[in-house]
Amino acid sequence: MHPHAQLIERFYAAFAERDAEGMARCYHPQVQFSDPVFQQLRGERAAGMWRMLTERGKDLRIDFSRIEADEQRGKAHWEAHYTFSATGHQVHNIIDATFEFADGLIVKHDDHFNFWRWASQALGLKGRLLGWLPPVRDAVSKQAMVQLDRFLERQR
Repeated sequence: MHPHAQLIERFYAAFAERDAEGMARCYHPQVQFSDPVFQQLRGERAAGMWRMLTERGKDLRIDFSRIEADEQRGKAHWEAHYTFSATGHQVHNIIDATFEFADGLIVKHDDHFNFWRWASQALGLKGRLLGWLPPVRDAVSKQAMVQLDRFLERQR
């Protein structure tokens, strides 16, 4: 297995254990993370997002597979099962991740998932009816960023 594939595997193994510090050790200090909700996080904010999600995800369970990597790029498939705290709804999110590497660490991490599918589960009827609309995605993203800012402020 390529060392970068092993790095991705360590990242998800730490995630499965809700070990945000172990996840952060896989990230380059200049890491860039993005997904449909948390867009364009850099450095400590990216690691802080995982700290927040692992701390809040009391029933979080993840499965990961299809890890591949070479010198420059990597990819993985993972699935998250958890209760969305804002609504109490059960979520099964299906995610494909892509990675880029520098200095033996993850320097770019993009997660791709169907936002409408996620919103349908997390937000219920409102998500099913309106989750495909950009204003709904923007509102969810804005709220998530506010929560991340508050979490990071409490960590200081």
